[in-house]
Amino acid sequence: MYLDKFKLDRRIALVTGGGQGIGLACGDALAEAGAMVIIADRDSAAAEAGRAALAAKGYTAEAVTMDVTDSARVTEVADDVVARHGKIDILVNNAGIARSETPAETVTDEHWLNVLDVNLNGTFWCCRAFGRHMLAAKAGAIVNIGSMSGFIVNKPQEQAFYNASKAAVHHLTKSLAAEWGARGVRVNAVAPTYIATPLNAFVKSNPAMYDAWIGGTPMGRMGEVEEIASVVLFLASDAASLMTGSVVVVDGGYTCW
Repeated sequence: MYLDKFKLDRRIALVTGGGQGIGLACGDALAEAGAMVIIADRDSAAAEAGRAALAAKGYTAEAVTMDVTDSARVTEVADDVVARHGKIDILVNNAGIARSETPAETVTDEHWLNVLDVNLNGTFWCCRAFGRHMLAAKAGAIVNIGSMSGFIVNKPQEQAFYNASKAAVHHLTKSLAAEWGARGVRVNAVAPTYIATPLNAFVKSNPAMYDAWIGGTPMGRMGEVEEIASVVLFLASDAASLMTGSVVVVDGGYTCW
């Protein structure tokens, strides 16, 4: 009974920023559970590489080129997915950027707007476009990738713009959950700690920063992409059928201190 709740057979799922890292791991987890996964990425080569990686494991997957900051393109993709597959069951909003280590007083307008455009606007454009179809079907699950940075101020790197964007994603998640809960659409978020991805690979050459990150983590290590994907799978599945508006912190204990 309980394991069956994690099965996603015949579900259609789309993952943004799905070509690598957390996004690809999420696609892998959803596909393993039975979903047909669409890998969306602004880089067509990355999208295809992600699709190929899933196909190599015997999973059914597609690739689509989509920049989440282009609201018209997002709507076009959402409409096309539903036209071809008849529905969209799961949306994972993973696309995001950091551009950290810039003090607030030196942040340019372009820098601020770029991070907010990808992390917040892009998440909303996708929620709006795919959510319309879910609302029409009275069913759907959206999982947004937030960050522990939406709760705390990271150190030593300065990143007020990133922290603000992720805090906004968390509150957007709760707001949409409140609006759409009675209409069959669940909206939750995952707030990861530092994860071992290409985005964070630079820290291995910065011992002081690495020590600050790990020294502030009770579990004493960075997370792995599979550890985030497992939580995304749970939230996307019927195992989380009573959950909406939750921001699940997956941080190795970082926010305890």
